[in-house]
Amino acid sequence: MRHSDGRGAVTVQRTAGAEPARDAAAIYREVQRSQAFRQVRRRYRRFVFPATAAFLGWYLLYVLAATAAPGMMATPVAGAINVAMLAGLAQFATTFLLTWAYARHARLRRDPVAMELRWAVTLRTLRDGNQPERLALPAGRQREAGAARDGSGSR
Repeated sequence: MRHSDGRGAVTVQRTAGAEPARDAAAIYREVQRSQAFRQVRRRYRRFVFPATAAFLGWYLLYVLAATAAPGMMATPVAGAINVAMLAGLAQFATTFLLTWAYARHARLRRDPVAMELRWAVTLRTLRDGNQPERLALPAGRQREAGAARDGSGSR
């Protein structure tokens, strides 16, 4: 179903009883107050804040050394390769290492809890429904929802 304002519609089952269907904002507020959501956010912060501070410190140390100690940075290590080149390459290596560590942390420490929370909300929202309720989504979200349903990642 298409609305005149370009939004599509997704069918969502109503919860049990005479309780009216909850809007997306009410569901999000409930999820945001849940212990599982707070755990996911805490795990995210425990990784991201220290990792960001460490990487930023490493980068600033590199810039500071390049400007304050150019003689040390110009020290040859092997042939035309000097300390500055090695430190610059180490910046790239650190970026890739941090990306790998972030993805691993997300996969092992946050994604399982987030998926449990998602399924708990989905099952509770869809269970015991009698009348399907139309929930309007912007057109872009409708394409994403359709792609997720049919398993295709194309847009």
